[in-house]
Amino acid sequence: MKQSELKSFLDFKTEQYNTPEFIDTDPIKIPHQFSKKEDIEIAGFLTATIAWGNRKSILKNANRLMEMLDRSPYDFVINHKENDLENLLGFVHRTFNENDLIYFITALKNIYLNHGGLETVFTKNAQKDSLQPAIHEFKQIFFELPHLPRTQKHVSDPFKNSAAKRINMFLRWMVRNDHTGVDFGLWEKLKPNQLSCPLDVHSGNVARKLNILKRKQNDAKAVIELDAFLRKLDPQDPVKYDFALFGLGVFEKY
Repeated sequence: MKQSELKSFLDFKTEQYNTPEFIDTDPIKIPHQFSKKEDIEIAGFLTATIAWGNRKSILKNANRLMEMLDRSPYDFVINHKENDLENLLGFVHRTFNENDLIYFITALKNIYLNHGGLETVFTKNAQKDSLQPAIHEFKQIFFELPHLPRTQKHVSDPFKNSAAKRINMFLRWMVRNDHTGVDFGLWEKLKPNQLSCPLDVHSGNVARKLNILKRKQNDAKAVIELDAFLRKLDPQDPVKYDFALFGLGVFEKY
């Protein structure tokens, strides 16, 4: 397939899946329950953190998590006392458990009170054409408080060759705004052309079948390779093609 034909095909598939109907079966449904900026950020970050495995299970557990936070995630994060954290006991999603969750709430409080919030941390460490260094720096700040070593595995680091799929997905939610009503476009200091494609088994397999990704592992090097190609197709908004790759893989078994 010629590059012009491939672009037309992927543009068509992006339009097909980047619609409000997409929201209902996707983890992005959870932050869409909120209207306040900080609630959307925190709901999005926590939901993206547990966004692996069965999609129904992700939505069920993310909704349960929002209930535990009294459906006011920012207020809970900022104003919780130590005894309020008992509300979080019993939470588990795959390997993410109550101890991980309690630390995440504590770390988010530290980020909002002492580092200006999630947007500020990512913006401060962004590069002109990449947010991958910002993800690395975010992880350092996120884990600056005392924590269990096991909890670190729940925030990926591109500098350790991780594809960082879930955090790249979260950043897509926060930064992109193409007026279809799916992504939020809350973080106006960052631009869509700084984003990286959330690479997982579905999007990776489709990208290889379309011959736009050669690397066999879904790792940070594969993300760089995929980003380079997608930026040729749309230099301003390359990550819109996440909808096409994901839709083809999940809904069409391409």
